[in-house]
Amino acid sequence: MDLYNELVGKGEKLSLVGLGYVGMPIAVAFAKKIDVIGFDLNKTKIELYQSGIDPTKEVGDEVIKETTVYFTADEEELKKAKFHIVAVPTPVNDDHTPDLSPVEGASRILGRNLTKGSVVVFESTVYPGVTEDICVPILEQESGLKCGIDFKVGYSPERINPGDKVHRLETIKKIVSGMDEETLDCIAKVYELVVEAGVHRADSIKVAEAAKVIENSQRDINIAFMNELSIIFNKMGIDTKSVLEAAGTKWNFLNFYPGLVGGHCIGVDPYYLTYKAEALGYHSQVILAGRRINDDMGKYVAENIVKKLIASDKPVKGAKVAILGFTFKENCPDTRNTKVIDIVHELKEYGIIPVIADPEADVDEAKHLYNIDFTELSEISDMSVVVLAVAHEEFKRLTMEDINRFYGEGKQIVFDLKGLLDRKEYEKADYSYWRL
Repeated sequence: MDLYNELVGKGEKLSLVGLGYVGMPIAVAFAKKIDVIGFDLNKTKIELYQSGIDPTKEVGDEVIKETTVYFTADEEELKKAKFHIVAVPTPVNDDHTPDLSPVEGASRILGRNLTKGSVVVFESTVYPGVTEDICVPILEQESGLKCGIDFKVGYSPERINPGDKVHRLETIKKIVSGMDEETLDCIAKVYELVVEAGVHRADSIKVAEAAKVIENSQRDINIAFMNELSIIFNKMGIDTKSVLEAAGTKWNFLNFYPGLVGGHCIGVDPYYLTYKAEALGYHSQVILAGRRINDDMGKYVAENIVKKLIASDKPVKGAKVAILGFTFKENCPDTRNTKVIDIVHELKEYGIIPVIADPEADVDEAKHLYNIDFTELSEISDMSVVVLAVAHEEFKRLTMEDINRFYGEGKQIVFDLKGLLDRKEYEKADYSYWRL
């Protein structure tokens, strides 16, 4: 396919549809090699990028200022590109069924602006069959073009880990797939321009879709096992972290830890797989069991906060609990699908007042999605309990003296969900210490 050479020779352009935590770094990486159009419906986000500001903090303001990506919210600009990458979120509905509206909407926009000879690659996490059975018909309907004749499609699941400065687009092997050998070869060569770790050519689009969805399902199940162990060992009065450190001395013990499982991948992808399985008449047992455990961990933490308050002779109703960290993961501003909100909601059910601090979080996003207002760390005082919920670097630097300032009178109760503190040191200082 000549498209690869045309891209390298800058006779044709590549477009990136969806400029979030995944799409924007991809656009910036490709712009170092070829001409890139970065499209997003969010005009405010586009204006930030155009101003040299990186709201995702994935690549940084300096990189955004220097990149040659043409950022736009005008969908007609997509007509100037021939190689299109779709990287929009694929969330789940309240009933845990897949919400394909973002990828369907992106397909409609792209379809309206698709030209003959184009290649469309989807990166959004989906269940096997979505690309060919749902996205392709939309592209055909909107464009009036015929897939396989006028344009080709492929799938290359995103593997970017938001907030991770080590495992980046360039350093993670990329799965690529295409509807035929010619398309696969073109897609592989294009991604090889930026992915230093190389590519894995999957046998089919459905294989690539399946590979992505099981990656996070596997991780979800492993974390669920750790969370279940944490519940069991808590009842036994055994420290889970100490158990895992001991077990981890065996060469083949898997290095997983208990925790809140949020974000757009691990807490979502398993539902895409089980949804498709149920449509085919199979009811998942292991995968959904793991999901139930992980989805209940916020409630479990809140219940233990209440138990600790009662055990320390502190009133439950009206108690103030400081929650340090609100994002779905450390050193990342993204609050979408954070499981910390489950702790907040559950505490409020008991009449407890959550006071939330997060120096990394997207303030506007948290207000819009959850009606949450953050408090500065320096303003936190007179707390009954302090919960270290997210392992931000700033929280790792907190000393015992810093944490002492957060409390009011009575027993100092600390919930160290990420195991950031030295348990023995805090128990020696007469803290009531709890962790998963």
